[in-house]
Amino acid sequence: MGTLTATKDFYTAVQARRSIYAISKEQVVSDERIQEVVNHAVQYTPSSFNSQSARVVVLLGKQHDKLWNMTTDTLKAIVPADQFGPTQDKMNAFGAGYGTVLFFEDTAVVEGLQKQFAAYADNFPVWSNQSNGMLQYVIWTSLELEGFGASLQHYNPLIDDKVKAEWEIPASWKLLAQMPFGKVVAPAGDKPVQPLSERVRFVK
Repeated sequence: MGTLTATKDFYTAVQARRSIYAISKEQVVSDERIQEVVNHAVQYTPSSFNSQSARVVVLLGKQHDKLWNMTTDTLKAIVPADQFGPTQDKMNAFGAGYGTVLFFEDTAVVEGLQKQFAAYADNFPVWSNQSNGMLQYVIWTSLELEGFGASLQHYNPLIDDKVKAEWEIPASWKLLAQMPFGKVVAPAGDKPVQPLSERVRFVK
């Protein structure tokens, strides 16, 4: 991976990563850099039994726009018109970004492990989701380091079939999340934090 464009240390990056909803299409880094960041995350995020079952599709430009137009149309079919205003605002906000990362799990890989290691069969779907969650976090934090804001959305399974058809996604890939990202227009607000004494125990 090339030289990082940001100088934040790991702890600062973890703290700085937030859900950012006010984003724009203004370019922050090159598309090649985005690909480099995503590739690095996919290559080095751990997975159970080194299954490497996570799959990622990055949509930029008109493809990104197409996703959120598609999602808007899907939601219009199920949300009453007189209640659609807030949903439309969300769709507009996500569509205003530079791109979207789609996160999938390849169920064929998971099912193969279930057959190969029957004693752990019930665990493999859980472990694959945990690994995908780690990948989502790594990419999210990496995008933040590059100067992007992002949020994590879950319009699956409503849009699954349309996504698979539009971008020729293999049948075994299960859509788990969508991460719209773009240049930060407005920072995240303050958020309440519970006391660590109620959340963490050290036992010696």
